Amino acid sequence: MALTLEETRTAARERQALCADVKGLLVERLTLDIDPELIGDDQPLFGRGLELDSIDTLELAMAVEARFGVVITDDDTESLLSLNRLVDRIRADGGGSR
Repeated sequence: MALTLEETRTAARERQALCADVKGLLVERLTLDIDPELIGDDQPLFGRGLELDSIDTLELAMAVEARFGVVITDDDTESLLSLNRLVDRIRADGGGSR
């Protein structure tokens, strides 16, 4: 079943809002010295991206669980590779509808 244009636009706005929320969460909980709006949706969270480390991973996983009710386990670390993957995981678990 195809989405209507308005449904597609609504879904896009909801995703953008969730991305902005997750960016704010990253900056707030990890005390990053960056404007959340400067974080790219495809920017890697580790390595050459935001350069997060293993402690940041744990803190981020706890923050996502507290805010969105989505549990990220050791087996699910691919969800933390980029902001888009994290948002996809939150949406898949229904956490983006809060």
